[in-house]
Amino acid sequence: MFTSILKKVALAGGLVVSALGTAAWAEYPEKPITMVIPFGPGGSHDLNARVITSIIPTYLEQAMIVRLTPGAGGQTGTQEVANAAADGYTLLFTHNYVDMLQQYVTDVPYDPLTDFVPIARVNYAPIGVVVRADSPYETFDDLIAAADADPGSIRMSHSGNWGALFVPAAQIMLARDISFNLVPYQGGGPAMQALLSGDADVTMGFPSTLSGQIDAGEIRVLATAGTDRMFDDVPTFAEVGVEGDVGFMHRVLVAPAGTPDEAVAKLTGAFAELIEDTTFTRMMGRLNESIELLDGPTYQALREEQAVAYKELVDQLTGQ
Repeated sequence: MFTSILKKVALAGGLVVSALGTAAWAEYPEKPITMVIPFGPGGSHDLNARVITSIIPTYLEQAMIVRLTPGAGGQTGTQEVANAAADGYTLLFTHNYVDMLQQYVTDVPYDPLTDFVPIARVNYAPIGVVVRADSPYETFDDLIAAADADPGSIRMSHSGNWGALFVPAAQIMLARDISFNLVPYQGGGPAMQALLSGDADVTMGFPSTLSGQIDAGEIRVLATAGTDRMFDDVPTFAEVGVEGDVGFMHRVLVAPAGTPDEAVAKLTGAFAELIEDTTFTRMMGRLNESIELLDGPTYQALREEQAVAYKELVDQLTGQ
């Protein structure tokens, strides 16, 4: 269904280019495109982006280059793209928490709903709570009991305040009436490394960042988001008393508002072709990642719903 929608959008964009007869946009892109990731190396966005950018040049006829720009909980890279020229050559690969939640917890010099235009939501992923394989916490209940017995003693590494690991952690603490010591790092990769090195007791991660450590026997997954089990022997959040929409990350590619419709259509069409690519689907499968593409207008409607829901969530978590 989503593929069909995207192909229709791409076709419409192609007709616009033909009708205008503008050589400049008929040739877009004429140079490599930069994909800014506002997080550090080794996280799920970095891993997903490496797969995307290795294959999508086939459908754009230009390279797509990853630039990692971590800092300020994702705001350094986000503001860079907000200030970039709206020409289709600088894009932001972000997620729902940075995209639509952070406006309620920090002053941002842009309006996320009007200063960016979504190209596509590439996929979404459920989060998992993990400890080292040698951790004394065998189950999620073990972890909760330890946190309850000594509030603030459990060090949880995360990817930045109000980010994709921080928010689910805060929701878990609220749901189970416990307190973790939340320690920020510049991305999910560094947060995982903190766990593996012993600088943290627990962290969270998405399928692409967990697969390697699970296969190597380095980590233990205690619980995962959603109502369906990701692993047969691991309970879901719902099963351990964490109800509601907790722990889902939408990976989304956006461009500065004002990016020409022809460029948006070309990019959207390229992603529609990308998800049909057998090499892409195989590589994403190796990361245990989904391919759940939404076109820009469809995801924009979801962003508007997120804006309302995240305002209520922040008010709840901050006691406002």
